[in-house]
Amino acid sequence: MSDLNSPKDHWRRGFFVLLVVSLSLGSVGLGAVGSWWLYDQQVAAPTALEPGVDGNTLTTDEEVSIASVVEKVSPGVVSIITSSEVRSFYGTISQTGAGTGIIVSENGYIITNNHVIEGASTVRVVDNKGKVYEDVKVIGRDPLNDIAFLKVNSGLTFSPIEIGDSSTVRIGQQVVAIGNALGQYNNTVTSGIISGTNRPVTASGSDGQTESLTDLLQTDASINPGNSGGPLLNMAGQVIGINTAVADDANGIGFAIPIDSTKGVLAEVLESGTIRRAYIGINYLDITPQIAQQYELPVSIGSYIYAQNSAAIIKGGPADKAGLQQEDIIQKVNDLTVGEDGGLSSIIGRFRVGDTVTLTVLRDNTTITRDVTFGEYSP
Repeated sequence: MSDLNSPKDHWRRGFFVLLVVSLSLGSVGLGAVGSWWLYDQQVAAPTALEPGVDGNTLTTDEEVSIASVVEKVSPGVVSIITSSEVRSFYGTISQTGAGTGIIVSENGYIITNNHVIEGASTVRVVDNKGKVYEDVKVIGRDPLNDIAFLKVNSGLTFSPIEIGDSSTVRIGQQVVAIGNALGQYNNTVTSGIISGTNRPVTASGSDGQTESLTDLLQTDASINPGNSGGPLLNMAGQVIGINTAVADDANGIGFAIPIDSTKGVLAEVLESGTIRRAYIGINYLDITPQIAQQYELPVSIGSYIYAQNSAAIIKGGPADKAGLQQEDIIQKVNDLTVGEDGGLSSIIGRFRVGDTVTLTVLRDNTTITRDVTFGEYSP
């Protein structure tokens, strides 16, 4: 597996893709549009939380109704309509695509999937009231995490959705997905539970290249065509994931990018209006029991700095400057445990370029620490 933070990683191309496990990334997904039911009873308003409170810790008795969550967040969910020019046997034709976006600031910044807008010549945004915004700028893309940022230039004040904490998500926790189903039904709502965490997914694209996404949240909430880029929400109405993939030959298996892996880039975008992604400059393997057995490692989780046919440490990169070596095992980033609080790539995604962290490293069965200052990823 190649390091998702290494400059040697390739860019995503053409995310009309089939996953190795027959997953479809992008606006190509499965899941029937759920039936709509109306209730006469009064629904409770979402529980008021103090700033910074983690909504994932709410107990069952405190969880609010799906209807009230949807009412709270719907103004922050938008549909994204793209147009692109595609060459064919008959010449150049115009192709339309659809996806979903999440408003993350009052002045109109939006996060979505990279593959939703990749290759688009024009991008339009439609809010939950049906208002169309034509003046939309692509701020930048992070193909390694399959995210992109847009900016609606309108002078209006928007309603951003609160960002949650994906590191504390519980298996069995109830969640809600909202998106532009089939590219026709904006703000379609489905619900389910978190079925699993830290799921790795390998995808093969139309160009024959493969991409790896790690630490995905697995959910049985239906994710339909057009849902890509939409929010996966906890019952406090906080975004804990960005819907991105579904299982093509299975029912009730969908995947979302954990929101924590976007927080470093998000902070940079909101402050400077540009995308800068932190990276450490290594190639590594996520340690599983199988990897531990194959390489005779003394631990069953962590990140094993290793490369068979290339350099494990990128020369002159942050890891090289910090004195990391091939076959080191990264166990912690500050107080975050690799493999428990997320994979290394997702944990690094929480930080910004220039941040300094302390890595806890196992080297020759001896625990050491190294301070690393994150560099800027450059493809």
